[in-house]
Amino acid sequence: MRLRIFTEPQQGASYETLLSVAKATEDLGFDAFYRSDHYLKMGDVSGEPGPTDAWVTLGALARETSRIRLGTLMTAATFRLPGPLAIAVAQVDQMSGGRVDFGIGTGWFDAEHTMYGIPFPSLNERFERLEEQLEIITGLWRTPAGETFDYDGRHYTLADSPALPKPVRPEGPPVLIGGFGAKRTPRLAAAHADEYNVPFHQVDDTGAAYDRVRAACRDAGRTKPMVYSAAQVVCCGKDEAELARRAGAIGREVSELRGNGLAGTPAELQDKIGRFAELGTETLYLQVLDLHDLDHLELLASEVMAKL
Repeated sequence: MRLRIFTEPQQGASYETLLSVAKATEDLGFDAFYRSDHYLKMGDVSGEPGPTDAWVTLGALARETSRIRLGTLMTAATFRLPGPLAIAVAQVDQMSGGRVDFGIGTGWFDAEHTMYGIPFPSLNERFERLEEQLEIITGLWRTPAGETFDYDGRHYTLADSPALPKPVRPEGPPVLIGGFGAKRTPRLAAAHADEYNVPFHQVDDTGAAYDRVRAACRDAGRTKPMVYSAAQVVCCGKDEAELARRAGAIGREVSELRGNGLAGTPAELQDKIGRFAELGTETLYLQVLDLHDLDHLELLASEVMAKL
């Protein structure tokens, strides 16, 4: 089981804060540092000092770290055109020495689109655009050197593209697709993803989502293995008092977190992680919401990850 740290900077984090978390992630032995791709805070927080851009952040962290993988859960396809996005991700991959993972989704938070002037089409059109973006981005990366790439879709057209720059690996960074949809998401994952992620669902529901993607892979005749992963909000304490303090710091109740996330003592977390492992989960993204509590990461590393 690979444990990765997943952050939500739109809730209020400077680049310096993210850098401190990323360095702790690397020093403590976690597999990766991931961040969300949002431009607006959610819920009853100020969001100050304001949003940071996902790929600008990861480009900087690529030069400040040496081992951990870097990625997004998930880059919003609505935020960027596919050609420039392919360039940005390939560049960050080069800057990191090939440590980038590329998570991409439809985009869903309409308010951030309105507040920053980003078009927000219907869900059906967003899925259409996502599929075309996946075809374009992976097509650009995988075009052999010296050849050009063309694409004629409903929403995007590329002609005689030099398909540069190239990522480190000829096939490009691993592609992550996530979500809980019953039809379109499994089909897209089977066609394009190296990893399928189920965010913030309980164990049984996560297993059902995996089964839908496994069925879609069989229907598509896919033989390439799929990595199955999950994301869970994490809140750990050595005892009930510490657990309650950490839950309060993120505005949550312990009982709710125990039911809907990965919360409790280290032993409780080990048990629940084991139940995810039984489903075939290979990677677990730990959503850390208090980015100033680095002691939390140390506890997770020493008392949970080290003892799995």
